[in-house]
Amino acid sequence: MIKKLRVTVDGKSYDVSVEVPDESNASAGAPPPPVAAPSAPAQSAPAPVASAPAAPVAKTSSGPGGVLSPLAGRIIAILATPGQAVKEGDHILTIEAMKMNTSVTAPKSGKVSEILTTVGSAVEEGQVLARIEDSK
Repeated sequence: MIKKLRVTVDGKSYDVSVEVPDESNASAGAPPPPVAAPSAPAQSAPAPVASAPAAPVAKTSSGPGGVLSPLAGRIIAILATPGQAVKEGDHILTIEAMKMNTSVTAPKSGKVSEILTTVGSAVEEGQVLARIEDSK
């Protein structure tokens, strides 16, 4: 028997078809019946199904000078320190997601007032990672 199920992986929902052995055959020890070939070609990856939006993580409360995470991932390097002067575009953090590294750069010139994460921490898209105050 084929059942349609919804599976959620990393916050994304997918509709999948699963073959479930008929219980009357399974209890008798008989092998499951063969499955007919699909009428349409199979997709290599299921299409994501719209799901409820995740709760925002510090997007609206980033405050002045907040450096937001561009994606969800894990912090693998912090290159800036509190008190350090940075220029717009300077590389201040690195996030690893799906075996790819993403550089997080300073959105403006100024002085790093605080780093709000640590190496190895998981971060969400939109999370405030650091703050940069204007140079005086």
